[in-house]
Amino acid sequence: MNGSAPDGAAVHPAAPAAPSVPDMPAASEGGVQPPAPECLYADEDLIVLAKPSGLLCVPGRGPDKQDCLSARAALHWPGACVVHRLDQATSGLLLMALHAGAQRALGHAFATRQVHKRYVAVVHAAPGSAPAESAPATPPVITPAHAPACAQALVTEGHWHSIDLPIAADWEQRPLRVVDRRHGKPSLTRWRPAPAAGDSPGWAPGTLRVLLEPVTGRTHQLRVHMAAIGHPILGDALYAPPCVQARAPRLLLHAQQIAFAHPRTGAPLSFHLPAPF
Repeated sequence: MNGSAPDGAAVHPAAPAAPSVPDMPAASEGGVQPPAPECLYADEDLIVLAKPSGLLCVPGRGPDKQDCLSARAALHWPGACVVHRLDQATSGLLLMALHAGAQRALGHAFATRQVHKRYVAVVHAAPGSAPAESAPATPPVITPAHAPACAQALVTEGHWHSIDLPIAADWEQRPLRVVDRRHGKPSLTRWRPAPAAGDSPGWAPGTLRVLLEPVTGRTHQLRVHMAAIGHPILGDALYAPPCVQARAPRLLLHAQQIAFAHPRTGAPLSFHLPAPF
């Protein structure tokens, strides 16, 4: 994990003690204080946290869905507010603002695509279906079921591949999303093969470790796009077939890098958090 502090910004301890915030749960139903979020960086304007897989970003509906990263953060950084989200099953870097001005500035940066995000995932890849890291970049083989919708959606850019497929809500199977060329919103993802981590348990054969960069930010975008081109993410309970879902105990998708300009000083910030898989 690493990050660079902006010039003139006061860096505080990763999890400074602070009074509980009103209306925020100070403890679980069993009376146990929820663990403090892992923090990579904090100053008077923002914090960068590590979200574990399985934890919501914001509260859901019902008393059993009130424990979430934003509530835990507010116990230690009063005023902390969300500027973007990760799926509950996704782990990795999450940026939060500490006051309304920072939230507006960071929200604008996300809306105008001034925030760079990179994910790592392990996907299903039948033998011969994915390009080698050192080979000339060519689109992966599209399964027959997806070929009509996706054959023209892949664009090669050097060693990066672009998936340009519009995404819409599946109103009959919410919260699922679907590729919908008529009603979907423009959605663009860049991806490429990635070398396995040095301590990776090794998911081969039949899998591929990939880097993913969402240009747009649709709900479930990376999961929908990779499944649409025949490379569903291992452990994906929503978009992978049962045999692929069962290959991992969790969704193997992790937000490992984020880079942006500090909302007050304009200084560049960049953070990296290795994937736990």
